[in-house]
Amino acid sequence: MARMHTRRRGSSKSDRPVADEPPEWSDVDADAVEERVVELAEQGHTPAVIGLKLRDEGVQGTPVPNVKLATGKKVTEILDENDATSDLPEDLRNLMERAVRLRDHMEENPNDHQNKRALQNTESKVRRLVSYYRGDKLAADFKYEYEDAKEILA
Repeated sequence: MARMHTRRRGSSKSDRPVADEPPEWSDVDADAVEERVVELAEQGHTPAVIGLKLRDEGVQGTPVPNVKLATGKKVTEILDENDATSDLPEDLRNLMERAVRLRDHMEENPNDHQNKRALQNTESKVRRLVSYYRGDKLAADFKYEYEDAKEILA
């Protein structure tokens, strides 16, 4: 299947190996992993960054290859249980940050037509994602506007 706003097809990537239990060398306590996840979230890290930090730094010196195998829950589920979630879903926040950056660039460079198209595509993705999350993770009357996005992300 082709990607939404390109002429190319999606790039193939390797799949994560199927595993039902954590590896033998990673014997970390599930409670310690959950505490570290909440601690990293309070420091302002996103779920993706939390997973990377747990993989690279670990808990108590032991790396955590997969939070779900170690605890039985995803990072976002742990954050939901401990009320440490952000106001916006991570994918929507990233797209809104990109749209704001592109809009600021367009104000400085009005003749940059390539980035004008990129801004149109990004804002289209943001609006599509907002309609997906509206009523569930976002307010029922939430609507994407540049000025509002700039305030939310500031």
